[in-house]
Amino acid sequence: MQEPIDNINNVSIANIHKQTILIVDDNQEILEFLADDLEDIYNVVTATSVKKALPCFEMEMIALVISDILMPETDGLAFCKMIKTNMELSHIPVILLTAKNGIPAQIEGLEHGADAYIEKPFSPEYLQVQIANLLSNRSRLRSYFSSFPLATIHSMAHNSADEEFLSKLHQVIVQHLDDPKLDVDQLSNKLYISKPTLYRKIKSITDMTPGELITVTRLKKSAEYLSEQKYSILEVSVMVGFNSATHFGRCFQKQFGMSPSKFLSKNPVE
Repeated sequence: MQEPIDNINNVSIANIHKQTILIVDDNQEILEFLADDLEDIYNVVTATSVKKALPCFEMEMIALVISDILMPETDGLAFCKMIKTNMELSHIPVILLTAKNGIPAQIEGLEHGADAYIEKPFSPEYLQVQIANLLSNRSRLRSYFSSFPLATIHSMAHNSADEEFLSKLHQVIVQHLDDPKLDVDQLSNKLYISKPTLYRKIKSITDMTPGELITVTRLKKSAEYLSEQKYSILEVSVMVGFNSATHFGRCFQKQFGMSPSKFLSKNPVE
């Protein structure tokens, strides 16, 4: 188990490929219990208060947050709302733990943006299933977006804040699609977001770097153009910012598992 965030250790090499979960609870025994139960599957970071947890979002790529509701100073409900209304963090799923039971308490948690609400006492297996479901659902949406040529970027949005961010991001990329030099610096400037923040946000939602997302967006736009059957493959490759039709074809094949010509044959104009 890692130490609380105010005394965090460097992540070991063995944990590099694990998703990171942040657990926040003012009860040290509960923190240790949950961390011990989850650390074989995830990289676990703990904090005894919201104040101590906040720096973690800068230090780690947080995949999911588990927070107790009843805590001094800032409680779990306020923490959840803080995450869900922050553009930089809104994509992170939140599980709230509470001793309160009953429908009104669950509604209150969900109204603050919680993705899951678990009443104490609960079985560790139940919590593990909730975590796995939330993370795997996001993984499936990312896979769907990446694999299907005409799937839109909005398919990965989990709330209105994410949808707004992805819409703005997509709009900027599409507006400069024919510029082969479009990169994260330009995206950062046009979206008024720092490069580190933009990188973390894109990576967390899409599991891609900004450069990879730009390329995938080019290829998806090319699929739209190709499906219209108004342009040649060479024309489309230039329209979406590729300098070579051959390179375009290879990228299309690698991303979608079919060549541009094969895609054309599967999507005839009606």
